[in-house]
Amino acid sequence: MNDEPDYRTMHTGPVAHADVPVKTLSSREVYRNRWTRLREDAIVHVDGTPGIYGVVDKDPACIVIPLERTAEGDFITLVHQFRYTVQGSYFELPQGGWEMGDVDLEQLARGELREETGLRARRMTQLGTNWIAYGAMRQKHAVWLAEELTQGASELEVEETGLTVHRVAVAEFERMMLDGRVMDNCTMAAWAMYLVWSRYRAA
Repeated sequence: MNDEPDYRTMHTGPVAHADVPVKTLSSREVYRNRWTRLREDAIVHVDGTPGIYGVVDKDPACIVIPLERTAEGDFITLVHQFRYTVQGSYFELPQGGWEMGDVDLEQLARGELREETGLRARRMTQLGTNWIAYGAMRQKHAVWLAEELTQGASELEVEETGLTVHRVAVAEFERMMLDGRVMDNCTMAAWAMYLVWSRYRAA
């Protein structure tokens, strides 16, 4: 007899307030800057056990897959930059936000692509939306495919000083995810979403 739960019947998405297994008793903001808000919530679990939960709140962001299909093969544009939190430099897909809650996601995606790489896309397709690190952070990440690209000038912000742009073959990009040159989980998740989207689109 199989006692494993049936994942096909499991609830996915927002839960009605009466069914939430962890209830919020109070909430206080403990820190804020231009990019980030940190709050600490007093909570109680369904069995009555009290606790606390630290939550990082950030405005919506996007990540862009700049893809070129050519006679020589498929190519993708990556950026390489230093990430202060991990004290390391890595390759990743163009991504970011404008520190505003109410934003047009396509404009945001086009803007981040232009700012970081100088690329302009004739066609943009939203593949989906992910939560970023939702064990501790509340931020949505819209995943966009950018096609029919033309090159222009980049418009880097001061926080992006030192960022460089690289056009690489898709096969090389995938090897980079295995050898440690790409370690950004958002980049990997976006590429996985693109591969699944491509497969279902072709079906």
